[in-house]
Amino acid sequence: MKSKALFLFCAFIFTAMLSRAQVAYGPKDTIRVATTNYNGEIIPWVVIGEVTVIDKRTFKSKEDFDNYRRLRYNVLKVLPYARFAGQRYRQLERDLALTNDKRKQKELIKSCDKEIKDLFNDKIKNLTISQGEILIKLIDRETNNSSFDLVKDLKGNVPAFLMQSVAKIFGHDLKTKYDVDQDMEIEGIIHSVGYYSYQ
Repeated sequence: MKSKALFLFCAFIFTAMLSRAQVAYGPKDTIRVATTNYNGEIIPWVVIGEVTVIDKRTFKSKEDFDNYRRLRYNVLKVLPYARFAGQRYRQLERDLALTNDKRKQKELIKSCDKEIKDLFNDKIKNLTISQGEILIKLIDRETNNSSFDLVKDLKGNVPAFLMQSVAKIFGHDLKTKYDVDQDMEIEGIIHSVGYYSYQ
Protein backbone atom coordinates (compact mmCIF):
# COMPACT_ATOMS: atom_id res chain seq x y z
CA MET A 1 0.00 0.00 0.00
CA LYS A 2 2.83 2.35 0.93
CA SER A 3 4.70 1.50 -2.24
CA LYS A 4 1.60 2.24 -4.33
CA ALA A 5 1.20 5.67 -2.68
CA LEU A 6 4.92 6.37 -3.16
CA PHE A 7 4.68 5.35 -6.81
CA LEU A 8 1.67 7.67 -7.38
CA PHE A 9 3.45 10.53 -5.61
CA CYS A 10 6.60 10.07 -7.75
CA ALA A 11 4.50 9.83 -10.92
CA PHE A 12 2.72 13.06 -9.97
CA ILE A 13 6.04 14.90 -9.34
CA PHE A 14 7.53 13.57 -12.58
CA THR A 15 4.44 14.65 -14.57
CA ALA A 16 4.51 18.11 -13.01
CA MET A 17 8.22 18.53 -13.83
CA LEU A 18 7.68 17.28 -17.37
CA SER A 19 4.79 19.68 -18.01
CA ARG A 20 6.82 22.55 -16.57
CA ALA A 21 9.80 21.65 -18.75
CA GLN A 22 7.62 21.83 -21.86
CA VAL A 23 6.81 25.53 -21.34
CA ALA A 24 8.84 27.44 -23.91
CA TYR A 25 9.05 31.20 -24.15
CA GLY A 26 9.37 32.69 -27.61
CA PRO A 27 9.96 36.18 -28.98
CA LYS A 28 6.21 36.92 -29.02
CA ASP A 29 5.78 36.07 -25.32
CA THR A 30 7.31 39.37 -24.24
CA ILE A 31 5.05 42.38 -23.87
CA ARG A 32 6.84 45.69 -23.90
CA VAL A 33 5.39 48.35 -21.64
CA ALA A 34 6.45 51.80 -20.53
CA THR A 35 8.19 52.05 -17.19
CA THR A 36 8.71 54.66 -14.52
CA ASN A 37 11.62 54.92 -12.11
CA TYR A 38 10.07 55.54 -8.70
CA ASN A 39 12.59 55.85 -5.86
CA GLY A 40 15.04 53.58 -7.65
CA GLU A 41 12.42 50.94 -8.42
CA ILE A 42 11.38 50.32 -12.03
CA ILE A 43 7.58 50.14 -12.20
CA PRO A 44 5.79 49.14 -15.43
CA TRP A 45 2.65 51.03 -16.36
CA VAL A 46 -0.05 50.59 -18.97
CA VAL A 47 -2.64 53.15 -20.07
CA ILE A 48 -6.16 51.78 -19.79
CA GLY A 49 -9.49 53.23 -20.81
CA GLU A 50 -11.71 55.23 -18.52
CA VAL A 51 -13.51 53.16 -15.92
CA THR A 52 -16.86 54.27 -14.54
CA VAL A 53 -17.82 52.91 -11.14
CA ILE A 54 -21.54 52.90 -10.47
CA ASP A 55 -22.98 52.07 -7.09
CA LYS A 56 -25.99 49.80 -6.83
CA ARG A 57 -29.01 52.00 -6.83
CA THR A 58 -31.51 51.87 -4.01
CA PHE A 59 -34.99 53.33 -4.09
CA LYS A 60 -37.04 54.81 -1.25
CA SER A 61 -40.24 53.14 -2.34
CA LYS A 62 -41.74 50.79 -4.88
CA GLU A 63 -43.30 53.82 -6.57
CA ASP A 64 -39.84 55.39 -7.09
CA PHE A 65 -38.57 52.09 -8.49
CA ASP A 66 -41.55 51.83 -10.88
CA ASN A 67 -41.04 55.44 -12.03
CA TYR A 68 -37.37 54.72 -12.71
CA ARG A 69 -38.21 51.54 -14.65
CA ARG A 70 -40.76 53.44 -16.73
CA LEU A 71 -38.25 56.22 -17.45
CA ARG A 72 -35.58 53.66 -18.40
CA TYR A 73 -38.00 51.91 -20.75
CA ASN A 74 -38.95 55.21 -22.40
CA VAL A 75 -35.33 56.37 -22.78
CA LEU A 76 -34.22 53.09 -24.31
CA LYS A 77 -37.21 53.11 -26.66
CA VAL A 78 -36.48 56.57 -28.14
CA LEU A 79 -32.66 56.53 -27.94
CA PRO A 80 -32.21 54.79 -31.35
CA TYR A 81 -34.39 57.45 -33.02
CA ALA A 82 -32.37 60.28 -31.46
CA ARG A 83 -29.07 58.62 -32.42
CA PHE A 84 -30.22 58.15 -36.01
CA ALA A 85 -31.47 61.74 -36.15
CA GLY A 86 -28.11 62.98 -34.86
CA GLN A 87 -26.14 60.90 -37.36
CA ARG A 88 -28.38 61.95 -40.25
CA TYR A 89 -28.21 65.61 -39.25
CA ARG A 90 -24.40 65.54 -39.13
CA GLN A 91 -24.36 63.83 -42.55
CA LEU A 92 -26.71 66.50 -43.91
CA GLU A 93 -24.48 69.27 -42.52
CA ARG A 94 -21.46 67.73 -44.27
CA ASP A 95 -23.39 67.40 -47.55
CA LEU A 96 -24.68 70.99 -47.36
CA ALA A 97 -21.16 72.28 -46.70
CA LEU A 98 -19.96 70.73 -49.96
CA THR A 99 -22.31 72.74 -52.19
CA ASN A 100 -23.29 76.38 -52.52
CA ASP A 101 -26.07 75.65 -55.01
CA LYS A 102 -29.37 76.54 -53.26
CA ARG A 103 -31.36 74.14 -55.43
CA LYS A 104 -29.05 71.25 -54.59
CA GLN A 105 -29.23 72.15 -50.89
CA LYS A 106 -33.04 72.08 -51.00
CA GLU A 107 -32.90 68.66 -52.67
CA LEU A 108 -30.56 67.37 -49.94
CA ILE A 109 -32.86 68.68 -47.20
CA LYS A 110 -35.94 67.21 -48.88
CA SER A 111 -34.20 63.86 -49.30
CA CYS A 112 -33.15 63.82 -45.63
CA ASP A 113 -36.67 64.75 -44.52
CA LYS A 114 -38.21 61.99 -46.65
CA GLU A 115 -35.72 59.41 -45.39
CA ILE A 116 -36.47 60.20 -41.75
CA LYS A 117 -40.24 60.26 -42.35
CA ASP A 118 -40.20 56.95 -44.23
CA LEU A 119 -38.13 55.27 -41.56
CA PHE A 120 -39.84 56.51 -38.41
CA ASN A 121 -43.22 58.01 -39.31
CA ASP A 122 -45.40 55.18 -37.98
CA LYS A 123 -43.22 54.49 -34.95
CA ILE A 124 -42.93 58.11 -33.83
CA LYS A 125 -46.67 58.66 -34.20
CA ASN A 126 -47.25 55.90 -31.65
CA LEU A 127 -44.98 57.39 -28.96
CA THR A 128 -46.51 58.47 -25.69
CA ILE A 129 -46.31 62.09 -24.53
CA SER A 130 -43.49 61.34 -22.10
CA GLN A 131 -41.57 59.40 -24.78
CA GLY A 132 -42.00 62.38 -27.13
CA GLU A 133 -40.61 64.75 -24.49
CA ILE A 134 -37.61 62.49 -23.96
CA LEU A 135 -37.05 62.24 -27.72
CA ILE A 136 -37.03 66.04 -28.04
CA LYS A 137 -34.44 66.27 -25.26
CA LEU A 138 -32.28 63.50 -26.71
CA ILE A 139 -32.31 65.09 -30.16
CA ASP A 140 -30.98 68.26 -28.54
CA ARG A 141 -28.37 66.14 -26.73
CA GLU A 142 -27.27 64.50 -29.99
CA THR A 143 -27.24 67.56 -32.26
CA ASN A 144 -26.65 70.36 -29.76
CA ASN A 145 -29.67 72.11 -31.31
CA SER A 146 -33.27 72.10 -30.15
CA SER A 147 -35.81 70.45 -32.44
CA PHE A 148 -37.30 73.89 -33.11
CA ASP A 149 -33.92 75.24 -34.23
CA LEU A 150 -33.36 72.23 -36.50
CA VAL A 151 -36.72 72.70 -38.24
CA LYS A 152 -36.12 76.46 -38.50
CA ASP A 153 -32.65 75.99 -40.01
CA LEU A 154 -33.73 73.33 -42.47
CA LYS A 155 -37.26 74.36 -43.43
CA GLY A 156 -37.64 78.00 -42.37
CA ASN A 157 -39.50 80.06 -39.78
CA VAL A 158 -43.08 79.33 -40.85
CA PRO A 159 -42.81 75.50 -40.80
CA ALA A 160 -40.98 75.72 -37.46
CA PHE A 161 -43.77 77.88 -36.02
CA LEU A 162 -46.45 75.51 -37.34
CA MET A 163 -44.69 72.43 -35.96
CA GLN A 164 -44.21 74.15 -32.60
CA SER A 165 -47.93 74.99 -32.53
CA VAL A 166 -48.90 71.38 -33.25
CA ALA A 167 -46.41 70.13 -30.65
CA LYS A 168 -47.92 72.48 -28.05
CA ILE A 169 -51.37 70.97 -28.69
CA PHE A 170 -49.95 67.56 -27.75
CA GLY A 171 -48.14 68.91 -24.70
CA HIS A 172 -44.64 69.20 -26.17
CA ASP A 173 -42.26 72.11 -26.60
CA LEU A 174 -39.80 71.78 -29.48
CA LYS A 175 -37.60 74.43 -27.86
CA THR A 176 -36.82 72.16 -24.89
CA LYS A 177 -33.09 71.92 -24.23
CA TYR A 178 -31.22 69.00 -22.68
CA ASP A 179 -29.58 69.87 -19.39
CA VAL A 180 -27.22 67.23 -17.99
CA ASP A 181 -27.72 68.40 -14.40
CA GLN A 182 -31.49 68.59 -14.61
CA ASP A 183 -31.81 65.37 -16.64
CA MET A 184 -29.22 63.33 -14.75
CA GLU A 185 -31.59 60.35 -14.47
CA ILE A 186 -31.75 60.16 -18.27
CA GLU A 187 -27.99 60.69 -18.53
CA GLY A 188 -27.37 57.89 -16.04
CA ILE A 189 -29.59 55.51 -18.01
CA ILE A 190 -27.78 56.36 -21.25
CA HIS A 191 -24.38 55.80 -19.62
CA SER A 192 -25.56 52.51 -18.09
CA VAL A 193 -26.07 51.06 -21.57
CA GLY A 194 -22.62 52.20 -22.68
CA TYR A 195 -23.61 55.08 -24.92
CA TYR A 196 -22.24 58.53 -24.28
CA SER A 197 -22.77 60.84 -27.26
CA TYR A 198 -21.27 62.14 -30.44
CA GLN A 199 -20.53 65.54 -28.88
